[in-house]
Amino acid sequence: MKPFWVYIVCCADGSYYTGHTDDLDRRMSEHESGAVSSCYTFKRRPVVLVFSQPCTTREEALSAERQIKGWSRKKKEAMMRGDWVEVSRLARSSAPYTALRQAQGERSVNTPGESLPVCGELVESRVPKSIFKKNRYGAPEKD
Repeated sequence: MKPFWVYIVCCADGSYYTGHTDDLDRRMSEHESGAVSSCYTFKRRPVVLVFSQPCTTREEALSAERQIKGWSRKKKEAMMRGDWVEVSRLARSSAPYTALRQAQGERSVNTPGESLPVCGELVESRVPKSIFKKNRYGAPEKD
């Protein structure tokens, strides 16, 4: 079964864009080329993929996208680093202001110790090694 993806790109202006797709290669090409002029990233190119996570269903990917979009920048960056203790701490610290959100498990396809670009700085990934061959975006190759 073809996976769905939730992903985060870092835009040229330093902002993050979170989305979901069933074809990460195609969607990244669309972001890079500006194929969708109404998209947030259109005037913020170039973009760099900084996080991707496979999901079983479109509903799971959409739910993860909505959850992540509600997070602060610090919480997103903690998740990208695989720092789940910090994600949890940030969830508790925002409890009086927003509904608590539960962080999802470590399912990213990034390699342990791999430096990920996060808007001008590098963070260390602490997520499990993927058994898949990766494309230029760090996502598993299609069979």
